[in-house]
Amino acid sequence: MEFLDNFFKISEHKSNIRTELIAGLTTFLAMAYITVVNPAILSDAGMDFNAVFVATCIAAAFGSIAMGLLGNYPIAMAPGMGQNAFFTYGIVLGMGHNWETALGAVFISGIIFVILSVLPVREWLINAIPRNLKLGISSGIGFFLGFIALKNAGLVVDNPATLVSFGDLTAFGPAICLLAFAVIAALSARKTTGAVIIGMLGAAMLGWLSGVTEFKGLVSTPPSMAPVFLKLDIAAAFDLSMVTVILTLLLVDVFDTAGTMVGVANRAKLTGPDGKMPRLRMALLSDSGATVFGSLAGTSSTTSFIESAAGVEAGGRTGLTAVTTGILFLVCLFFAPLAQSVPAYASAAALLFVACMMLSSLADIDWHDYTESAPAVICAIAMPLSFSIADGIGLGFICYAAIKVFSGKPGECPLAVYILALIFAGKFAFL
Repeated sequence: MEFLDNFFKISEHKSNIRTELIAGLTTFLAMAYITVVNPAILSDAGMDFNAVFVATCIAAAFGSIAMGLLGNYPIAMAPGMGQNAFFTYGIVLGMGHNWETALGAVFISGIIFVILSVLPVREWLINAIPRNLKLGISSGIGFFLGFIALKNAGLVVDNPATLVSFGDLTAFGPAICLLAFAVIAALSARKTTGAVIIGMLGAAMLGWLSGVTEFKGLVSTPPSMAPVFLKLDIAAAFDLSMVTVILTLLLVDVFDTAGTMVGVANRAKLTGPDGKMPRLRMALLSDSGATVFGSLAGTSSTTSFIESAAGVEAGGRTGLTAVTTGILFLVCLFFAPLAQSVPAYASAAALLFVACMMLSSLADIDWHDYTESAPAVICAIAMPLSFSIADGIGLGFICYAAIKVFSGKPGECPLAVYILALIFAGKFAFL
């Protein structure tokens, strides 16, 4: 125990081992839904559900343990929401690439992120993108996830006259999804630990008990990850058409990571007097390295989870919290039958709630400056309506640059935004 205290500097952070372990469990319960939702989303891309379940658990374990040991932060990691949606509905179903090529793109973006984490350019890139555009990107991903959740649950269906319309809200799936969503939101408002997983499993149990959904068991030996392990096609990902895909993966990962890390570190009072995070380079390397590892294992980009804040609220202050969460993800490998038994309407309820949390970014947009708010809103609403995160981001950058120029404020637009706007404009025009 003394070794753990010295290694993680637990006493120095005014914590204790018991508190750190409980915090790790709390974080795990808050983000355990990803072990079901991520395989469900990636299976729509043609990937094997059970193999992706294993890859998800292993990537989460690797990233969380690396963050704990190298960065000594109570920040857990797993394949990110938004990144997995872009992987399936943007790269594979939207652009027509196979999932092996998509994994190759994730690998390349991860390698670039590793390089950026080592070089000072990472700070330039993060700071160069206007804050309101970042908020628009985050909100847009929230809208996109919400739309996917409503579609998967049967709450919205296609309509030849209006493009989309309500499905049969009295049917079992849509009705239970709405009920589970209400339960998750209510439990979260009451600050109940594991609210998302409770609501999701509760909806699944209603399906099992009513006979609508088959219960396939609780525990078993972990499935094989052979169908997705090392199946990435890196060579195909170097195609010219993948440039904006890799760029989008990189931008979303970098901004999501930066925002989550700073947010959790601030809440845990782990930032320095200047507001900066100590050991930031090791934390970023842990995150970027986890993306590379996850692509090899067979899953979409791995990133820091904002749900880590739940562990911080429980008293977690050191990397032992993240290591504990990582170990619990390894234990979760034995619950593959349970994960496979969760129906789409149950996981959709969890996805819908995650979308609501991401949409909170809208409140922080500068609504008084139309040159800032207009491109952020265009970015946000274009994602679900184009069914593409990449196209939404691209349109946001183009509009931001154009509006600044036409409003006589070209100097307020960073050079990086002009460059990205030109890249995306070329993509829309020629690819």
